[in-house]
Amino acid sequence: MTVLSALAAPAVVLTSAAPVDPITPPDISFTLTAPMLIVLGGAIVGVLFEAFLPRRWRYPVQVVLALLTVAAALVWTLLGANRDDYGVTFGGAVAVDQATYVMWGVLLVLALPSVLLMADRVSEPGGAFVTQAAAKVGSQRDRVAARAATPMQTEVFPLALFAVAGMMIFPAATDMVTLFVALEVLSLPLYLLCGLARRRRLISQEAAVKYFLLGAFTSAIFAYGLAMLYGYCGSTQFAAVAAQARAGDSSDVLLLGGLALVVVGLLFKASVGPFHLWTPDVYQGAPTPVTAFMAACTKVAAFAAMLRVCLVALEPMTWTWQPVLAVIAGASMVIGSVIGITQTDMKRMLAYSSVAHAGFILLGVISMSETGASATMFYLLTYGMATIGAFAILTVVRKGDGEASHVADWAGMARKSPVLAASMSLFLLSFAGIPLTAGFIGKLSVFTAAMEAGLGAWVVLAMIATAITAFFYLRIVVVMYFADPAKTIPAEQPVGVAAGAAGTAATTVRTPVAAGVAGDSPYVVVPGLLTTIVIAVAVIVTLGLGLFPGPVLDLLSIPLPLLS
Repeated sequence: MTVLSALAAPAVVLTSAAPVDPITPPDISFTLTAPMLIVLGGAIVGVLFEAFLPRRWRYPVQVVLALLTVAAALVWTLLGANRDDYGVTFGGAVAVDQATYVMWGVLLVLALPSVLLMADRVSEPGGAFVTQAAAKVGSQRDRVAARAATPMQTEVFPLALFAVAGMMIFPAATDMVTLFVALEVLSLPLYLLCGLARRRRLISQEAAVKYFLLGAFTSAIFAYGLAMLYGYCGSTQFAAVAAQARAGDSSDVLLLGGLALVVVGLLFKASVGPFHLWTPDVYQGAPTPVTAFMAACTKVAAFAAMLRVCLVALEPMTWTWQPVLAVIAGASMVIGSVIGITQTDMKRMLAYSSVAHAGFILLGVISMSETGASATMFYLLTYGMATIGAFAILTVVRKGDGEASHVADWAGMARKSPVLAASMSLFLLSFAGIPLTAGFIGKLSVFTAAMEAGLGAWVVLAMIATAITAFFYLRIVVVMYFADPAKTIPAEQPVGVAAGAAGTAATTVRTPVAAGVAGDSPYVVVPGLLTTIVIAVAVIVTLGLGLFPGPVLDLLSIPLPLLS
């Protein structure tokens, strides 16, 4: 024992004499990051409410909590922007500057109507979401719950808040690891939400699985690119990558490979062609309020993050990646516009429309200018609001016990509901970029920025793609106003009636069936209060920003350079 003590004594002396590096905690500003923390806190409280509140209280409490959380985050964002509270916090992982406030503001403005649309229980009695997610599809319990107006699962609201929190971290991140964590935080709740549709549960679950698998592959690609960039410069921060690229004394293979893989992950979330393969199936299968949420808010988060990555980390390598992204933008325009013409399902058509619009928006990103960044955010605001409004109208046009998503089902809609037909026409004209709509100003802003950046050829291609997309937008307008509604004929069909545990009984009733069309005749339900608010707000914004865009364009200005 004495010998061991004698041998250990020198080691103890050396250890005590060695200098000890103190652990320096990172600088954390809760004031700067308050909007993100508010949303995360609201999501956590929502989970606790879901666990402890009686079932009858969950829906009103969760709806109020979700709306107040998003509204509080929006108010704090506006106050912070007004006070010029800028800085880099969390050890250099998060940057809050004018661009961050603009991105947060656009995202939260679109999140509010998205949550309202999720909360509506009038268009679909009981809500658009499944009542018992664990119930086997097609089982007796599932059929009975779907027939009755059983209240929907209310965990969709904390899930939506978690997704919004991830979307807010995404554009504020100045570190690749933080960007990856934000990507997962916003994606995982969306995977779950896509599989919770009350009707057509099999296609909803299929959409969720497809989205999850493709998203998992993309996350792996993103993580591999992150590792390559770390090997290139020994850091994952955007500023370090840019500084090492300017120095140019490391392997360009690691730099270019890492940047390519990271950008692929961002292009996937933005549904930019040809990285859009998940988009049509997920848009069609997901609950329509979730589709609206993804189409508007996820696109804002993805392009906002892409702006920061391109303007900070990739800025020294502009000459290398800008032509590649320009080709991708052109491919996205062509894919979205050409394939969109062939679609007969409204949700799939809007999905390919989003692919084409992603190509337009990408032109603003690769312009690498203050004008391009501001135009990108304005375009995202106008496109997102019109998209939410269009999907809100889609929820009230029904056929049988589900939504009437086939284009032919919208024939003569102007006679059934002139106000809804006019609103839908306004949104479609905005997508097409017709003057006096917000979409026209958005396209004009992005195309102007691209022209100033020397991308004239791509602007010409974008105008051609716009003309092609206008065809299938106007086709729907023509169907609504000039096509005759499907004639109905009386037909006998069995209708099951739930009989509790004893099984089901069947009775024969005469139900009007559209001639030549399987199922019942399309009809329009009276929108509930929440859906009416969403449609009205979308109409006001689409018209207002088309007629008076100046103040909002000034409000969304993004000065360069960005903090990092």
